[in-house]
Amino acid sequence: MQFIGIIPARYASTRFPGKPLAEIAGKSMVRRVYEQAQKTDKLAHVVVATDNQRIYDHVSEFGYVVITSPDHPSGTDRCFEAAMLMAKEWGIDQEDVIVNIQGDEPFIHPEQIELICSLFNDPSVEIATLIKPVASSDELFNENVVKVVKGFDGKAVYFSRHPVPFLRGVEKELWITRHTFFKHIGMYAYRMKTLEKLIKLKVSALEKAESLEQLRWIENGFPLFTEVTGHESAAIDTPEDLEKLISNLK
Repeated sequence: MQFIGIIPARYASTRFPGKPLAEIAGKSMVRRVYEQAQKTDKLAHVVVATDNQRIYDHVSEFGYVVITSPDHPSGTDRCFEAAMLMAKEWGIDQEDVIVNIQGDEPFIHPEQIELICSLFNDPSVEIATLIKPVASSDELFNENVVKVVKGFDGKAVYFSRHPVPFLRGVEKELWITRHTFFKHIGMYAYRMKTLEKLIKLKVSALEKAESLEQLRWIENGFPLFTEVTGHESAAIDTPEDLEKLISNLK
């Protein structure tokens, strides 16, 4: 079993067009993600999957990159096409694991990649992701912070933009002190045979309601295993996020 790191890098972001090429202290965002991913020896290969020629030409200067369709609805679909494009060259088979590494986290921790890979020591794991305890009420009630409920076996029960579970009879400002809530850290890993099944699933009702593709998998009966991490890297969604990150580096 080998682990393949794939970094989806789409050019036409609604909130931040050209984001993968944005410069951070002398290096592009996509290059920083690529170099962070290469710091772990768990990944046999790392490749950037893009729909844009400028990004392709840029990444070609320092690493592996493939051109994928501009019509993919999600990074998961883009990962599958990239894996198929590299399958023959890298000998990817059905039991190998594809790690979907977020292309907008330039300082992602290699330890997070190693942690998500470790879950696949259990042959029953088909899909894995990371979670982290919610640290504040601001995070808990922020709809852009996705919350996760997990079972005793580590499998995700539900993901929501709303705080879950609801604490009946407790003032909302006290919720963070009365229960350990978890938030989703947006890295996924999937066995190749499972990824091929996921991309064939139709958009589900829960996915539409929350705008979270992982609910499609749960709704279709795919177990999604979680592991708790203490690490979290800053995600860059807007130019303002980038300015804040750069100012913090000074």
